[in-house]
Amino acid sequence: MGRAARKRGGGAAKRPHLVKGKQVEEGVVEQAFVESKALRIVAVIAVALLASYIFLEFFEPGLSYRLSDQMPPPDSAEFRRELGLLAGSQMVPGNKVEVLPNGENFYAAEVEAIRHARQSVDLEAYIWHEGEITRTVLGALTERARAGVKVRMVLDGAGNASTTKHSFKPLLDSGGQVHFYHPLTWKTWWRYNNRTHREMLIVDGVVGFIGGAGYGDQWILTTKKEPRWRDNMFRVTGGAVAELQATFVENWLEASGEVLSGPEYFQAGGTPGDASAMVVGSSPSQGRSTSARVLVQALLGSAQKSIYITTPYFLPDDGVVRALKDARGRGVEVRILVPNKHNDHTLTRAASRTYYGELLKAGAKFYEYQPSMLHEKVMVVDGEWSVVGSTNFDSRSFRLNDEVNLAAFDRELAGELTRLFEHDLSESKEVSYDQWRRRPLWERTLGWVSWIGSRQQ
Repeated sequence: MGRAARKRGGGAAKRPHLVKGKQVEEGVVEQAFVESKALRIVAVIAVALLASYIFLEFFEPGLSYRLSDQMPPPDSAEFRRELGLLAGSQMVPGNKVEVLPNGENFYAAEVEAIRHARQSVDLEAYIWHEGEITRTVLGALTERARAGVKVRMVLDGAGNASTTKHSFKPLLDSGGQVHFYHPLTWKTWWRYNNRTHREMLIVDGVVGFIGGAGYGDQWILTTKKEPRWRDNMFRVTGGAVAELQATFVENWLEASGEVLSGPEYFQAGGTPGDASAMVVGSSPSQGRSTSARVLVQALLGSAQKSIYITTPYFLPDDGVVRALKDARGRGVEVRILVPNKHNDHTLTRAASRTYYGELLKAGAKFYEYQPSMLHEKVMVVDGEWSVVGSTNFDSRSFRLNDEVNLAAFDRELAGELTRLFEHDLSESKEVSYDQWRRRPLWERTLGWVSWIGSRQQ
């Protein structure tokens, strides 16, 4: 009887199931799709749009950055004013910028500043990995929150995808606040590729820390597999701290919906030092340009004597390559320091090495740091200008991420950074053009394959 019923029904029976309280039969959607030409057209268009979006994310051509005309001399007041306007910032006089090399120094300085906080602590980080250093920092933040200090944290949603708010329970229970920037949700998925790569800490609106180091034990502990990373952070006092605070406010608003205001966050700058500095809080525009990229282009295009670049990921766009080659044509010394095999992204290093040849032929010099992973992000121009912060020489930093940099006109700071650069070079190996040209086939192949994803690195 059952078989006869199925035959009279014209084929296999359709099993009813509930959708929002209504009985529907399986295959209804499929049947509608087959019968509706409009639905098929819409589906094809949707798939094509999604494929186009993914393709553009990986292969969209970058902007062709170039200076329309020669800027004023880099050591002039006119240059400082014009650079500030181009980068959407302004030069602030009377700052002190101190170099804090390596985790054992900069973490100690940050924890000390937190423990002396009286009004506010604002921390933004791309990396917060649970371990020894984060337990120490979290303990200091929690103690200050219990004392009535306003503690706020912004952590990147992708860089800390495995970190949950539960791990911050002591801080949250003490009145601190923690928010994630662009976590993967139905409301933010289309902005998920825009990350905050900023690493900064502001205490009481009077002292700030900026650089490329997040919070993780790789910056302070040596293991059997890897030595601790080589990196710097920078302690800033003076008027530029208010600019750092304003940069934090931008992403705090996006993460929490709250606009920070009040004199406790924006202290009037004193005169603690001689450095003129600007803070460039860089976010990608609809046209894919960023202030960080404009800042770099202006300095590369105006250099008269020397360009020293230290970066963990060297994946330059055509504009950077052209600017460096033009600098060599003007007789500018160009030296670039990058990691060796101690690289946390093997494919990125392979892709990076494909760029050496053209610049080596132009007379630039490349050095690969030997002892450990090199994570510094520093550029020194003409022994006068220094750019420090979170920006790498890659497409993700220049096109997709929120970044923060401090550009300082200060010969003393530039001199100290140059001395550190020379010391790092003493522990590095120079790569000649002949060595680069003779690199093994497997490395060449890996480099070209890695180039496919280099727009996301």
